[in-house]
Amino acid sequence: MADIVIASGNKGKINDFKVIFSDDNVIGINELIQDFDVDETGTTFEENAKLKSEAAARLLGKRVIADDSGLEVKALNGEPGVYSARYAGETKNDEANIDKVLEKLGDHTERDARFVCVISMTDVDGHTHTFKGTIEGEITLNRIGENGFGYDPIFYIPEKSKTMAQLTPEEKAELSHRGKAIEQLRAFIEGDHI
Repeated sequence: MADIVIASGNKGKINDFKVIFSDDNVIGINELIQDFDVDETGTTFEENAKLKSEAAARLLGKRVIADDSGLEVKALNGEPGVYSARYAGETKNDEANIDKVLEKLGDHTERDARFVCVISMTDVDGHTHTFKGTIEGEITLNRIGENGFGYDPIFYIPEKSKTMAQLTPEEKAELSHRGKAIEQLRAFIEGDHI
């Protein structure tokens, strides 16, 4: 069993890692560093993920994993993108973020969207590796489902005929953007490339 340190205080993200790394000890950064926060000044998911993993690895002197992810809505020119967590304001309010997406889309018929996740792993020696996962879907007209977090209740996956919020944690781990990126990370770690 290995310690997997995640540079996030987001319980939903940490749980996504726990589902895939079920045989390991997944630790959220707040268990090790109180009030850990990094200004996400990057213009891409990859830049922001690296900022977080590299800062945490320097502070802790150990391997740290970070993720930056978000929703890109085609009709909104890719918004909210890297601003997904704070789309409706600095307070990171999931419900307000969903409301803003639904309001901006209105009754627009073009509702294609995708979730993007970039995971960054920084080793003790400072080397950083990144892994990217995506999932295509559509934005619903209103919230459906009780599971998940963030934009999951309005992200419909046609091949499953469900929103992300209607999936079990295991189904979500198998096909979500984060699940795909975490699987790449796990394969990399298990291949002893570190």
